[in-house]
Amino acid sequence: RCQRWVENCRRADLEDKTPDQLNKHYRLCAKHFETSMICRSSPYRTVLRDNAVPTIFDLTSHLNNPHSRHRKRIKELSEDEIRTLKQQKIDEAFEREQATQELNESNEQNAVSEEGGEEQEEEAVPLTLEERENKDYLKSLFEILILMGKQNIPLDGHSVDELPEGIFTSDNFQALLEYRINAGDEVLRKQFEMTAVNLEYCSKTQQKQMLEICESCVREETLREVRDSHFFSIVTDEVVDIAGEEHLPVLVRFVDDSHNLREEFVGFLPYEADPEILAVKFHTTITEKWGLNMEYCRGQAYIVSSGFASKMKVVATRLLEKYPQAVYTLCSSCALNVWLAKSVPVVGVSIALGTIEEVCCLFNQSPQLLVELDNTISVLFQNNEEKGNELKEICRSQWTGRHDTFEVLVDLMQALVLCLDAVSSDSSVRWNNFTAGRAFVLSSALTDFDFIVTIVILKNVLSFTRAFGKNLQGQTSDVFFAASSLTAVLHSLNEVMENIEVYHEFWFEEATNLATKLDVQIKLPGKFRRAQQGNLDSEVTSENYYKEILSVPTVEHIIQELKDIFSEQHLKALKCLSLVPSVMGQLKFNTSEEHHADMYKNDLPNPDTLSAELHCWRIKWKHRGKDIELPATIYEALHLPDIKFFPNVYALLKVLCILPVMKVENEKYEIGRKRLKAYLKNTLTEQRSSNLALLNINFDIKHDLDLMVDTYIKLYP
Repeated sequence: RCQRWVENCRRADLEDKTPDQLNKHYRLCAKHFETSMICRSSPYRTVLRDNAVPTIFDLTSHLNNPHSRHRKRIKELSEDEIRTLKQQKIDEAFEREQATQELNESNEQNAVSEEGGEEQEEEAVPLTLEERENKDYLKSLFEILILMGKQNIPLDGHSVDELPEGIFTSDNFQALLEYRINAGDEVLRKQFEMTAVNLEYCSKTQQKQMLEICESCVREETLREVRDSHFFSIVTDEVVDIAGEEHLPVLVRFVDDSHNLREEFVGFLPYEADPEILAVKFHTTITEKWGLNMEYCRGQAYIVSSGFASKMKVVATRLLEKYPQAVYTLCSSCALNVWLAKSVPVVGVSIALGTIEEVCCLFNQSPQLLVELDNTISVLFQNNEEKGNELKEICRSQWTGRHDTFEVLVDLMQALVLCLDAVSSDSSVRWNNFTAGRAFVLSSALTDFDFIVTIVILKNVLSFTRAFGKNLQGQTSDVFFAASSLTAVLHSLNEVMENIEVYHEFWFEEATNLATKLDVQIKLPGKFRRAQQGNLDSEVTSENYYKEILSVPTVEHIIQELKDIFSEQHLKALKCLSLVPSVMGQLKFNTSEEHHADMYKNDLPNPDTLSAELHCWRIKWKHRGKDIELPATIYEALHLPDIKFFPNVYALLKVLCILPVMKVENEKYEIGRKRLKAYLKNTLTEQRSSNLALLNINFDIKHDLDLMVDTYIKLYP
């Protein structure tokens, strides 16, 4: 077919090209084909029919067109030249046949060619009527599955328990099939006209197979962009429950063709209790199943629930051993203090964090409860209205994710307890039984001395990292200078550790004062007292108990965690942020990025010219015009019109941009995480599906039904 195209085009210069070369490097405009040869089955592609041959050529118009004199002229061949060329083609027939065979074999992995090109099919034989009908039928099934995913419709309908005995009702998938048949889909009608009414139109196994293909094809659209970008980072969110099984949501960060930093959701990974097995499966899924080359991974971050931190740290360590440039960092969407608190390996801390989340959730679900809390705050803070109004405003936000969460909680403690007590003891019918019951349970939890000591100690320990963490989520210049302040933060925490007796005494006194204000008895935890009943010699005081069980391990852990998360490589990367012109300006253009950029030397297009290029970059901004502002973020620098003249700077900025610690400047490119949260919030646990979730979260990604159908036919012939 390639030979026929070349002959019809009268392109003698392409006679000696193989079909592989022609397919890769040459394109033919659609206007050279009859309209009957073009099949527009999809809005995203123009597909040629299997037997399409170009026939429309005007070989004389250039003679009358004065503007075309300098264009390439079509060579007119003599009969002798044509005979010679044909003889050459006969001699090369065997080689051409082999090349075509190899091309077809490689195309088995890619069923569809690039758009607008010559459609390479495995066989040039036209489809039979039965095959065409089967393809159309499968396409209808895929369309229904994609609709269900995008609209977040669960596959199952009514459960058997909900229906009287002997009554049959179809699930959601079958119901949509029937609706489509009734709406006039002749392909489906023909397929099912002989099927009994109470039989499944499409088995659960077939649905699962098709959903896996939908998920894979939609994910591949994102992963193709990631591969084109080369460098990427991996981010996981908190473990979630999908139909009774724990899964780990995985997102990727990369810079796309338009120089925009994007964070996209790419799927769920089944969670494993054993961290070593989890690390192996995590690596296998990303590299083998999803086809990403981890050699290009430049960052990894894990947002974890309490209790999962140590396991995810093992995953990070194993990946770092294999890929040293996959820097382990904090994630920009999680406050440092919240992340540190969740990682503390003390059971009491995990319980306290869970209680805080439940309290926040209860008030956010009920506007009436928030009004009640507002009234309580007004009474308590009538002498300090400004503080009271500030706390009211905070209560209407997701305050459990703030840098100063524990400071806010200590300020709110009395108001929360009084409000919950009022709700649980209200004898009127103002509150339903569920709300009153939850209020009673949470009030009891908040007035437990163990909880009070825990939040007061966390508040005081994390006060040393609060400003540092806030800067990490600030402007680019804040992040740059935060890297330099880590030493001072660690110095302060080490000083606390050396004088823990003194510090703990002050912290415990603050906790006892708060407990007294709330009329809470100061005592050892019940579980500890019960365990010590037979031990008459035990004379442990509450103060010493909490020092050993809470203060010491918390401070030790936070010091170690800061050292691990802010490794030498991580700090080097953050110091490269002096490339951003606004940071350069603050440093009076006296910067030395080349000393820190050596870790990315192999990622640069021209590492030998880096020093000279950085000098030009500094001079460009130092001697700019008075009306030109310095770009303040990596995002602004990447979108400069002349950034292409600084290829090494561009490459460095791209790699720094994808570090998970850097925030996504343009919110519309951070929708993956927001849609994930929305899906989990709006979908019942038992109705969640990892396949449908990907379709729902990435509903705006284009999908190729032909590719899905061809893939299905190949996998399940």
